[in-house]
Amino acid sequence: MKKEENILGYEKIGTLIRKFSIPCIISLLVNSLYNIVDQIFIGWGVGYLGNGATNIVFPITIVCLAFSLMLGDGTSAYLSLKLGEKKKEEAAKGVGNGILLSAIISIVLFAGTMIFLPQLLNLFGCTDALREYALGYGYVIALGLPFMMMGTTLNSVIRADGSPRYSMISMVSGALLNVCLDAVFIFVLHKGVQGAAIATVLSQVLTFVMNIVYVKKFKTIQLSKSNFKLQASIGRKVVGLGISSFITQMSFVFVMAVENNLLAKYGALSEYGAEIPITVIGIVMKISQILNSIIVGIAAGSQPILGYNYGAQRYDRVKQALKTVLSISVIISTIAFLLFQLIPDKLIAIFGSGDDKYIEFACLAFRVYLMLCICNGIQIPSGIFFQAIGKSIKSAILSLSRQILILMPAMIILANIFGIKGILYAGPFADGIAFLIATILLITEVKMMGTKKSVSQALVDDTSTDNVLNNQVVITLSREYGSGGRYIGRLIADKLGIKFYDKEFITKIAEETGLSEEYIENNEQKRNLLANLNNGYYFGLDNSDELFLKESELIKKVADKESCVIIGRCADFILSGRKNVVKIFIYSDMENKIKRASDIYGIKKSNAEKEINRINKLRANHYKHYTEKDWKNPSNYDICINSDILGVEKSAELICDIVKEKAAIL
Repeated sequence: MKKEENILGYEKIGTLIRKFSIPCIISLLVNSLYNIVDQIFIGWGVGYLGNGATNIVFPITIVCLAFSLMLGDGTSAYLSLKLGEKKKEEAAKGVGNGILLSAIISIVLFAGTMIFLPQLLNLFGCTDALREYALGYGYVIALGLPFMMMGTTLNSVIRADGSPRYSMISMVSGALLNVCLDAVFIFVLHKGVQGAAIATVLSQVLTFVMNIVYVKKFKTIQLSKSNFKLQASIGRKVVGLGISSFITQMSFVFVMAVENNLLAKYGALSEYGAEIPITVIGIVMKISQILNSIIVGIAAGSQPILGYNYGAQRYDRVKQALKTVLSISVIISTIAFLLFQLIPDKLIAIFGSGDDKYIEFACLAFRVYLMLCICNGIQIPSGIFFQAIGKSIKSAILSLSRQILILMPAMIILANIFGIKGILYAGPFADGIAFLIATILLITEVKMMGTKKSVSQALVDDTSTDNVLNNQVVITLSREYGSGGRYIGRLIADKLGIKFYDKEFITKIAEETGLSEEYIENNEQKRNLLANLNNGYYFGLDNSDELFLKESELIKKVADKESCVIIGRCADFILSGRKNVVKIFIYSDMENKIKRASDIYGIKKSNAEKEINRINKLRANHYKHYTEKDWKNPSNYDICINSDILGVEKSAELICDIVKEKAAIL
């Protein structure tokens, strides 16, 4: 490590975790308690049927939350990227488009909910006994959906603008107002479930108004009316950046829809009836969400600590941070386990009273459904750990495995065998399997940590500095893997007497950031299809985004001062608009790419085509993500050459002749 300037590299791990985790925990807890407060007041003021109704309506709220988080987190990431690229006007357009999309979608969802609410309630498992309560609650909640969605979207953007405190205040203000108004509308005005819904809507309006007021106070950008003109390309980018949040929330919706319908079906066949299981499981899941919010907050707060030190090859600090996070998480989940097992009757009593069957099933649900909640102390931090170190596939597996891949099938199968209790058994079954997967992946990763070495080597910059060009020209060269493009770039630099930049960028970024060259090499210019799932818990840019911004800065600095050849890294896009840039793309037939990959890189011929396609796909995904263009589209470049036609030497000579002509007319 070249430098030790970043606090993440030298401050005590415990101090860092407290600094970063506490704000995350508070934010997540506020969101969790927001949903629980209504149920507490409804339970005491209306009864458990009122709570059952709110659980039926809850998935509708989550669908809307999924869209608002997608747009909020996507807009935040877009804002950060464009600010990093020093493109404030584009950043402002992204924010304007994100806010406008949130407004449009919120109105559509509001209208859809108002028109199709009865059908939606049926879809989410509503029973005849719950219908009147659910309709009364749902229609009022629908009125607040535009305010909730816009407020949530703006919350994310305000954080990205550098005002997390303001974002927190607006959220907490809404939550506190909700508590006060719940008491007034339910116990003073006796408005029942509709009163609770009115309280929720008014609190959402408060958060919305506070966030709208902030729009005029943005620190990093200045919004104008022109920024609110919808542009399809920007909208797609915002949605793509926030898609992980959407998928995460929608997975909850699918689980709740399946679970409610199973509870209604098999509950009706049991001694408890349909309404008790629907009500109780909804409460149990929301209480367990408090536990998960604390664990997610701790792990998400540790994410920058883990990511930085992993990149800097400070594996001792990575292991120390991971051990600390896991230890705290397991302690918290153990305390929760003891509460769920020892005093479930006291926990359910917080949400009002019920008959003997209601209490009996509640105790059974807490003790069985959350039997292995201790496992969450390992499974959740493991997913965020892999997210922090850039292992998007493993992170996605752990994020989706419990809910979608294990829990839903387990509920269906076990309910068919054991009835209503089978749905409860599915909880510990899913927790246990997810824990085993997380443990295996985590142990394997920790054992392998630091053992892998970089396979590529940076060429020593031995190019001549005897520049033969009349004027400054920058050559950007993109290439298919195995096409000989990098070697052609080296020949061009030699023949023209100018600098050659490829791995040199890795060394420079390592010096500036403290991250290791191996880590940078493994995370730059590569973006697989699961990379967008790698932003689920922590609000900010991922590893690839941070590296792209750093490389963009270096590319611009180099292009400002000298003639040079720059390999890959979206340099043609980063330097677009400059008249002294020549943009080149080198490609080749598969047969010759296989031969080069085998002869030069030592790849077995039997595996070469698969490896070539894999690397080119990663490069294409990377280019598409940051430029919104297709990597192989000839219109992106000034020159596209098949290196097989002339060979690498002749191709380099041809390009040199074109560059000299370009330099002469500048």
